[in-house]
This record gives sequence, structure tokens and C-alpha cells, in this order.
Amino acid sequence: MANRNFNPSPSNKRKRVVIIGAGIVGATLGYHLSRRDDVSLTLLERGTPGSGASGHSFAWANAFGKDPREYHTLNRRSLDMWYRLAHQFEGDIGIRYGGEMRWENSPDRAAQLRQRIRQIQAWGYPCRLITRDEMLALEPHLQPGEVLAASFSEADVHIETDTFIDVCLQSAYESGAVVHSETEVTGFVVHNGSITAIKTADTEFPCDVAVLASGVQTTALGSLVDVRIPQQRSPGIVIQTTPCAEVLHNVAIIHAPPMDAKRHQHLHLRQLTDGSLRIGQGTQEGINRDDSQQHADALLDRAKIYFPAIGDAKALPTPVGYRPMPLDGFPVLGFTKAVPNLYIALMHSGVTLAPLVGEMAALEIIDDVQVEWFKPYRLERFG
Repeated sequence: MANRNFNPSPSNKRKRVVIIGAGIVGATLGYHLSRRDDVSLTLLERGTPGSGASGHSFAWANAFGKDPREYHTLNRRSLDMWYRLAHQFEGDIGIRYGGEMRWENSPDRAAQLRQRIRQIQAWGYPCRLITRDEMLALEPHLQPGEVLAASFSEADVHIETDTFIDVCLQSAYESGAVVHSETEVTGFVVHNGSITAIKTADTEFPCDVAVLASGVQTTALGSLVDVRIPQQRSPGIVIQTTPCAEVLHNVAIIHAPPMDAKRHQHLHLRQLTDGSLRIGQGTQEGINRDDSQQHADALLDRAKIYFPAIGDAKALPTPVGYRPMPLDGFPVLGFTKAVPNLYIALMHSGVTLAPLVGEMAALEIIDDVQVEWFKPYRLERFG
């Protein structure tokens, strides 16, 4: 989305909600709130929409590695909601279908994969073990090497976050919302324990509800009103490439094993509609700080072993991105007890959880209900 301000004067509606953050969580919540006639909505983004963690994310929507079962179910519900959300819009909103395929080339990891598939199948997840021939039927140009176990999770998707965020904010704008980019929050006006306005360098935005959907900045912003929101630092690297030939013909996401497990981690890869690739290594929660050109080139070279069709594509310098990561790894959702009109929407797995959190948080914010699905994820669990 271009760096611009929308709708300088919102219509006079009943409840004034200001969302701080226009990444994928803030944008999705903004879309749902904007559909309500009883809301006057403003979104404040310190950079450009989607330029934070959303823009650095591998953006794989799934419930594959989400434990325990309660958290798996939350992610599964939200994954299914991506399909419903797609029907609420006309045209492309950035969802890329096709499922996720992975394989293992060592006996220990193959046994772990088979065990994981059995577990999440028992939980009702649409995935299955597949043969090497089935792998090649899905992706005929793949050269997987040795395959001791392989799986396919057919419901998984990946999201082109910039497209989706743009669509959500455009829809919110057409419903009367105001979006201010390049607008950094500097403080809050508090009266009788509640936030009455949000301060920026140039002005104040009056509000009845303030929402922190600010990713890694959530902790610092909460501290301005003495609300403690503990996070861990979670740096990660997902490299980009120049466009190349079509590499993935049917599957949306690939997870490939390392050729040398002592030197390398697993590789994950997806392809965007413009032909460029996004490639990372390890797990989605893994710590990776090496944003050198040498590291990016090495990741791309490893991907070319499995997909020679990548050809002469080049790795682009991609700076390290810091992911929102609550201290225990699980979402923080809901109003705070210390500041009763401050709502927190902080999570890793923001891409997976955005549809569910956007819709359910809108209910909590406007209809004065507590969604039971969110009960394990209240801020107060940290004491």
C-alpha cells in the first residue's frame, strides 16, 4: 500500500476505536471493525502498512506444528477461516492455495514425521503420508534426493501479506476508517485509569478503546501506561529472490531436509505470483540473525539442488526481521485489567491467526463479551 493518509475526517459514529499497528493483525481487525456501523475507526502505523514483521514473515498459514492440542485447535479454526474470509472479498486478496509438502532423509527424523502425522490426523487435521511417486506427481520438477518419509497437508496456504493488508485497509477506508501511515505513537492521555487519547508528535487521537496490534513495539507501548507485556526477542531471516521460472506448480509451501544435518537446517520455500521466492531455514520460531549476502546466496544454492528450475535467480539482501513473540510463545489477547479500555492483540503465528483474531477481537471490543477461545491467552497469566 502506498504511504498515504485516508479519510481525514471520520464520520460521527458511536465508539471511537484506535488501532496502533497496521500489520496483518491490525489490518484484519480494522477490516472487521469497519464493518460495524457503531464504530469510528482510526489506524496508526509508525511506518508503512505491513512493513514490520508481516513483511518479513514466511507467511505460512497452518496448524502443523502447533502444540498443545488447544493451541493447535485455535490455529486450525483460523486456518479454515482464511477460506471463508476469501469469500467476503471480490478479487485477489493474497491467498495462495495448494497445501504444504515435506519430506525427511534420515531415519530418526522420518520416524518423527510419521509420528507427528499420526498425532495431528487424530486431532482431525487434513494431512497424510505420501510416497515419493506422489511427491513427484505433485511437483514433477522437484529433485528430492533420498525420501524416507513424506507428508502432504492439503489445507495449508501461504499469504502474500502486502496484498492482503492493502485489501483490508482499502475496505476499511471505503467504510469510513482513517489510516495514518508514518505516524508514531509517543504516549497516551489517561483519565481516571482509562486512555482518553493517543498522542503522536503532531496531534492527539481521542478514543474510547485503544488497541495495541503493534507487534514487537507492543511491549514498549504498554509500558507507557505501566502495563507489562513480556516478550522474547525473536530474530529471523526469510530471503527474497529475483523472479524465476515457475518452480512450484501445485504445492504452496515446501519444507525440505538438509543435505548435511551437521551443517544445515531444514529449508522452507514458497513462490509469489511475480515469480520471486521466499526462502528460510529451521523452524518458524528459530533464531536466525545472519542477514549477509553470503548467507542468502547459500540458502538459494541449497534450494537450487532441489529445484534446478530456479536457474539464474539471484538472492536479494534481506535484513533481519524481529517477530512478535510473547514470552511463553502463545498469544496475548484481550483487555487489560490495569487499563480497562486497552486491548492487546499480540502473537506469533499472526499470519495464521489473523482471520480468527480479527473477527473474535471485534466482538470483544464492541459487544462487551469474552470469547472463550481466548481464555488461555489473557495477559493476566503472566502475573
